[in-house]
Amino acid sequence: KENTFARAADHMGFVPKEDIMECMKAIVAAQRDHGNRDVRANARMKYLVHTLGIDNFRTLVESYFGKKIEPWRPIQEFKYMDWMGWWEQGDGKLFYGLHIDNGRVKDEGNFRLKTAIRVITDRFNLPMILSPTQSIIFRDIEPKDKAAFEAVLAEHGIKPLEQVDPLNRLAMACPALPLCGLAQTEAERLMPSYLERIRAVMDKMGLSDEEIVIRMTGCPNGCARPYMAELAFVGDGPKSYQVWLGGSPVLTRTAYPFMAKMPADDLEKTLEPIFAMYLAQRQEFEAFGDFCHRAGADAIEAYMGSYTSAFA
Repeated sequence: KENTFARAADHMGFVPKEDIMECMKAIVAAQRDHGNRDVRANARMKYLVHTLGIDNFRTLVESYFGKKIEPWRPIQEFKYMDWMGWWEQGDGKLFYGLHIDNGRVKDEGNFRLKTAIRVITDRFNLPMILSPTQSIIFRDIEPKDKAAFEAVLAEHGIKPLEQVDPLNRLAMACPALPLCGLAQTEAERLMPSYLERIRAVMDKMGLSDEEIVIRMTGCPNGCARPYMAELAFVGDGPKSYQVWLGGSPVLTRTAYPFMAKMPADDLEKTLEPIFAMYLAQRQEFEAFGDFCHRAGADAIEAYMGSYTSAFA
């Protein structure tokens, strides 16, 4: 639709760390008072920024903030971090990032994540943070409690982080069917098998060490942020997905639509030639999303048309 679209963020400016919370409040207040309340599809803040332009939006925020926002300052290049596993938090205590596939907290057979979180809460009374990728970070862990914390996870069938596939750590899917009335096809329930199939193709082609940010949604609304991913599957009908390529591994660039309809069963047939082109033509240390962005849809499509599988 022309009135809804994927959009990367604009650089609004810089504020000192002591002012960040007040600035965030000002941004929220600006959206609260000026966001589109008449058309639900355009209610998100990105459309307010797009309509006003970043300069006018900054001026609006400043009217709530009560001071000028400083000019944008360039930041160092960075690698996306999910902060899973053990980390020192800087005050003598630890924090632990617990990976949760698609944010689904449940007890299922020997996998008893829901019960484990209850036991951890009752035993250690730790503050928790929900991560942007639907996982949980437990804060303020005493070093002496580390072994006991790990024992709770093990007793409830939760894999240690080193046994979690990097594809799963980076992936995210929306709930889709049967929970969402807007869903046109599967996402959360299908994603685990898709990741297993993608891993099999990558291993077969010698790409076992590559990490790719993958997203899946059951409709084009994009709740799992597929349009920023290196590789995304956007549901557009029963057992059918759009394929998007070329987002950045640090989620700072929108992807482009590559394939309008991919039947769910054609996953391997679709990805094998793309991975083969990446393997043959990538630059040193070039991420998959960066390669797809550089190569472009036309070149990838042409390569697919002439590709013959080495594994047929």
